[in-house]
Amino acid sequence: MNTSRSEFVPVRGVRLHVRRWGNPDAPALFMLHGWMDVAASFQFVVDALGGEWQVIAPDARGFGLSDWPVAAHGGGNYWFQEYVSDLDALLDHYAPIGEVNLVGHSMGANVVCLYAGARPERVRRVVDLEGFGLAAARPEQWPRRLKSWLDELKEPPTLKSYASLDEVAARLIRTNARLEPQRASFLARHWSKQGEDGRFTLLADPAHKMRGPLQYRLDEVMAVWRNVRAKVLHVEAAGSPTLAAIAGETPLDVFKSRFQAFPDWREKIIDDAGHMIHHDQPEQVAALIEGFCA
Repeated sequence: MNTSRSEFVPVRGVRLHVRRWGNPDAPALFMLHGWMDVAASFQFVVDALGGEWQVIAPDARGFGLSDWPVAAHGGGNYWFQEYVSDLDALLDHYAPIGEVNLVGHSMGANVVCLYAGARPERVRRVVDLEGFGLAAARPEQWPRRLKSWLDELKEPPTLKSYASLDEVAARLIRTNARLEPQRASFLARHWSKQGEDGRFTLLADPAHKMRGPLQYRLDEVMAVWRNVRAKVLHVEAAGSPTLAAIAGETPLDVFKSRFQAFPDWREKIIDDAGHMIHHDQPEQVAALIEGFCA
């Protein structure tokens, strides 16, 4: 197993934790994890890379070992645009000139795709692992969304705790039946921390479970995607349950027509994998990343 080293980068008053693997002089792959995940989640893909790469992967704000920004009401505020601006700051820190290769999973995939449209001159390649965006919101949904957010401010969400790391690993396997026990044990150590009461809680601010008051504006997102210059590789699990859940009653081909906004887009489908595709088939994912970014 390749060993990562930890670094901390201050960004607008928040200290972001960054994992780095490989030779600092090697070509870089920047990897962004998904919601309720951590940078260490890419360990299995890093181990499967065959070439000489350095991998730079941050814990998003409020996840892993990164700081939790504290808002006036006592919990974190997490606007999606902040993840994009954090990536901008980290690239200024680690790769201030030239183009970069970006890899993102789920939430992280949505971040890198937006960044590639906001700063098209900075991005060479984008690998989107199970990133679909969200269902397009309708104006009539907003009153209920706003009310729900106000209610959540009064009763913030909480996270479950676990008696042991084995329980954390079992929780991961319940979510993803394909996850090998050895990998689940590794992830449990990086996905949780032990509190003073001896129980383990996730390394995540519970405020991430708040949906927030802002709706997903697909037309605006697609406008950003149209501005992308980089080639984009979309990697999807065959029969992706996440795609089906987001699309809802919309036919999948109609839902995925949104990707036509990218000027240069292609996709690869991986069998025997679920949403955590980088855990289920890391060798295939690593090969696709290398072939696309080499």
